Amino acid sequence: MAQQNILKTAAQRSDAIKSMIRVNQAGEYGAKRIYAGQLAIMGDRIPAARSIAHMAEQEERHLSAFDKMMAERGVRPTLLHPVWDVAGFALGAVTAAIGPEAAMACTVAVETEIDRHYAEQLEELGDSDPELSAMVAEFQADELEHKATALAEGAERAPAYPLMSAIIRLGCRTAIAVSKRI
Repeated sequence: MAQQNILKTAAQRSDAIKSMIRVNQAGEYGAKRIYAGQLAIMGDRIPAARSIAHMAEQEERHLSAFDKMMAERGVRPTLLHPVWDVAGFALGAVTAAIGPEAAMACTVAVETEIDRHYAEQLEELGDSDPELSAMVAEFQADELEHKATALAEGAERAPAYPLMSAIIRLGCRTAIAVSKRI
C-alpha cells in the first residue's frame, strides 16, 4: 500500500510538471501573439515599437525552449491554442490602437501575472526538476525586465490604466487556470 502511494505521488508530480510546461508554453505563445498584434498596428513608426520588438524576440526564445521541452517530455499542448492565437493578437492590436502607453500597460499587466505565476511554480518545484526550475527562473527575470521597460515607457499614463490593468490581469489569471487543464 505504501509503495502504491509513492507511485501515485510520483504520477501526480509528473502530471503537475506537465501542466506547468503546458501552461508556460501557452503563455509564451500568447505573449508572442500579443506583441505581433501590437507591432501590426504600430509598425516601426513609434519609438515604443523597438522595445516591443525586443520583448517579442525574447518571448520567441522562451516559446522555442518550451516547445522543445514539450517535445522531449511528451507534453501535449493546450487544446485552447487557437483561442490564444486570436485572443493574444486581438489584445495586442487593441491596446496598440489605443496608443503606445496602452500597449505598455498591457505588458505591465501581463508580466505582473506571469511573475506571480512563475514564482508559484518555482516554489512548488523546489529542487524536484532543476532543468524546468532554471528555465522558469531565467524567463521570469526577462519578464520582469519587460515590466520595468513598459513602466519606464509610460504604461501608467495609459487611458483608464487601473481598469485596463485589472481587466487584462483577470484575463491572464483565467487563461493560466484554464490552460493548466485543457
